[in-house]
Amino acid sequence: MASKPGILTEWPWTRLGNFKYLVLAPFVCHSTYTYFMSKDERQRDIVYIIILPLLLSRIIHNQIWISLSRYRTAKGNNRIVDKSIEFDQVDRESNWDDQIIFNGLLYYVGYLMLEQAHHMPVWRTDGIIIIGLLHSGPVEFLYYWLHRALHHHFLYSRYHSHHHSSIATEPITSVIHPFAEHLSYFTLFSIPMFTTVLTGTASIASFGAYVTYIDFMNNMGHCNFELIPKWIFSIFPPLKYFMYTPSYHSLHHTQFRTNYSLFMPMYDYIYDTLDKSSDTLHEKSLKREAEVPDVVHLTHLTTPESIYHLRLGFASLASNPHTSRWYFWLMWPVTLWSIMITWIYGRTFVVERNMFKNIKLQTWAIPKYRVQYFMKWQRETINNLIEESIMEADQKGIKVLSLGLLNQAKKLNSNGELYLKKHPQLKVKVVDGSSLAVAVVLNTIPKGTSHVVLRGRLSKVAYSIALALCQRGIQVATLHEEEYKRLNAKLTREAATNLVRSKSYVSKTWLVGDGLSEDEQLKAPKGTLFIPYSQFPPRKARKDCFYFNTPAMITPKHLENVDSCENWHPRRVMSAWRIAGILHALEGWNENECGDMMFDIDKVWKASADHGFRPLTLVTTTTDQSKN
Repeated sequence: MASKPGILTEWPWTRLGNFKYLVLAPFVCHSTYTYFMSKDERQRDIVYIIILPLLLSRIIHNQIWISLSRYRTAKGNNRIVDKSIEFDQVDRESNWDDQIIFNGLLYYVGYLMLEQAHHMPVWRTDGIIIIGLLHSGPVEFLYYWLHRALHHHFLYSRYHSHHHSSIATEPITSVIHPFAEHLSYFTLFSIPMFTTVLTGTASIASFGAYVTYIDFMNNMGHCNFELIPKWIFSIFPPLKYFMYTPSYHSLHHTQFRTNYSLFMPMYDYIYDTLDKSSDTLHEKSLKREAEVPDVVHLTHLTTPESIYHLRLGFASLASNPHTSRWYFWLMWPVTLWSIMITWIYGRTFVVERNMFKNIKLQTWAIPKYRVQYFMKWQRETINNLIEESIMEADQKGIKVLSLGLLNQAKKLNSNGELYLKKHPQLKVKVVDGSSLAVAVVLNTIPKGTSHVVLRGRLSKVAYSIALALCQRGIQVATLHEEEYKRLNAKLTREAATNLVRSKSYVSKTWLVGDGLSEDEQLKAPKGTLFIPYSQFPPRKARKDCFYFNTPAMITPKHLENVDSCENWHPRRVMSAWRIAGILHALEGWNENECGDMMFDIDKVWKASADHGFRPLTLVTTTTDQSKN
C-alpha cells in the first residue's frame, strides 16, 4: 500500500476475498443465456459471450509470464537486478487479477450501453490501424505526462509508491496499482477502443489484439531478465523509439526519475528523461550467464497438485504451506496436462535461488511425483535423473548437493551411496542430511521425557534416533516385534537395555515415520505429541493431540530471496535435509554424508545454531496448523 493511501486506494470488492469473482457472475450468466437460449437471433451476439474467454485468456497469459520469469531469474542468465523478492512483495502483488475483473466489468457494461458494440465483425483492417495510431499518439503521450505527475510527491506518496515498492519486479508488478490509478489507466486505454466503436471500425480482432498487446508489453517490461536481442535494434534502429525492453523499464524502478514512457520510449527521448545507462544495461544483461550456485538442494514433486505450489506455479499458493484446496478438482484438466508435460520433459529443472551470506543456493526438482518413487519400474529412470543432476553439479563446480525427500531413499540408492560407488572421483559433496534430521528430532523431544514410542518405517534416521536416545537412558518402545528385532540388531548391548517391546500405548511422546496408521494414532493417549522423523508428515487422525512438523528449522533473516514455502512448512522454515547442505558448505566439511555415514550430531546441531538457524516450537507449529 502507498505510504499515505489516498481516496479510492482499495478495490471495491476487496472485502469479498476469493469470492470477488462473483461480481462478474450476473453478466456471465446473462451473456450465456442470451446466446444459447434466446430465440431472437439478434440477441445471439458472439461479441457478448466472448468477453469471458478473453478474460480467461488474460489470466493464462499472465500466469505464463509469471512462471517463465521465475524460472529464468532462478537460473540467473540475463537477470537484470539482483535484489531479492520476499514474502511481503508476493503478498502485496497477490491481487494482480483485480484489474482483469475490473476490465471485465467495464467490457460488459460498455457492451450493454453502446449499441455500436453489438455484432462487431471479426476483422476490420481500418480499425486495427486506427487503434495502432491512437495508441502510439494520444495514449502514449498522455500516459507519459500522467506518469510524471504520479511521481510528484503528493500523488506518489498517496498512490504510485505502492507500485514502486517492488524494486526487483515480476511480470505481475506491472498491474499492481491502487484502484484510482487503474481508473486513469483504463481511461487512457479506452481512447482507441471507444473511438473505433463510435466510428463503426471496431472488430473482435482489434479489441482482442489490443488487450493482448497491452498485457504482453506490461508483462514483458516488468520481467527481471532481458529477452529482447540487440540485433533487432541493429537491423531496424528506429524500433528503439517504439519498443522498450525489460532492462529499460527496470531502470525506472531503480532510478525513479527516468524512463517514464509506457511501451514506446520516444517521449523519453523527446523530453530528455531517458536514462543514459539504458543501452549499457541492456547489453550487460544480455551477456550475463546462468548462475553457478555453491549449494544445490535436489527435491521432487509430491502430489499432482504440488505443481501449483512450486515457486514456478501460482505465486499465492507457493507463498503458503502446501494444503489441499477444494477448487483443485475443478482444475483437473490443467493438472493432467502438467503431469503429461513432466512425464514427457523428463529433465531436472531449476525451481528457486537464494542467498545465504556469501553462499549461492539453488533448488532443483526431479519431474517425478511421490507415488512414482514406489513403482519398481520407475526406479531406474529416477536414479538416472538423480545421477545426471549430481554429474551436472560436479561439472559446474558446485560444492554441495543435498538430497531431499525420497531422492535419498534406502531402496532407491542406499541414501545416495550408489552414486559415490559409481563415481568415486566426484568433487561435489553429496549430503543426505540425516545427521541434522536426527539432531532436530532429538532437540524437539520435551525435556524430562523418560520414555518414547518409536513407530513407523525404519530408516537411517530412525536407527540413529533410537541409538542416541537409548545411550541417553531414555526408554524407546516399539509396538511391533519385527521393528524391535531390527532395532535391537543395530544397537550396542548397553544401549539395547533401554529398547523395549511394548503392547501398551501410555507414552505421550511418539516419534513417527511413514507407515503410521490412523488406528495406531487413535490408540495414543489424549494430548500425545507426534514428532515425525520422516520427510513426509503423517496423516492426522486426532484433534486432541499435537502434531509437530517434519524435521525443520526457522531460517535466519540473512537468508535472502525467500518468497515461497518448502512444501508443507511455514514461511521461512526449511527442512533439515536442505539446511544440512548449506551447513556443509558454510563449515567447509570435506566429506560426503551418504550410505551409513553419520556426522557427530552435537557438532551438526551446534553448527546450525552458530549460523542462525533456530528450532521450531510447538507454538509455531500449532499456529501454522490452525491457519491451514
